[in-house]
Amino acid sequence: MYAIIKASGQQFKVQEGDIIAFDNMGLEPESAVEFNEVLLLDNGEMTIGTPFVEGAVVKGEVINEGRDKKVIIYKKRRRKDSKLKRGFRRDFTRVKITSIA
Repeated sequence: MYAIIKASGQQFKVQEGDIIAFDNMGLEPESAVEFNEVLLLDNGEMTIGTPFVEGAVVKGEVINEGRDKKVIIYKKRRRKDSKLKRGFRRDFTRVKITSIA
C-alpha cells in the first residue's frame, strides 16, 4: 500500500514506515502530523483523486528537525574575470509515516 501526497509544494510517494525529509514545518519532535492532500492511493486498487482523494489521510510522527549538508553554488563567466560562490543549507523536518487510511 502506498500513496502520493502533496506537501510543501512537492509530491512524495510514501509507504507505512518510510522516513521522509520535508521542508521545515516548525513542529515539535514526537508530535503528530496529518497530510490531507492525497493525490493517489493504491491499496490493491488504484484511486486517483480529482485533484485529491476524498477521505484519504496520511498520518505521521515528527522525528526531528535539522539542517542539510551545505550546497555550493558556483557561477563563472569565462574570460570576464567574474566569479560568484554562494552556499546554503536547507532546513528540514524528518517525518516517519505511521498510517495510510
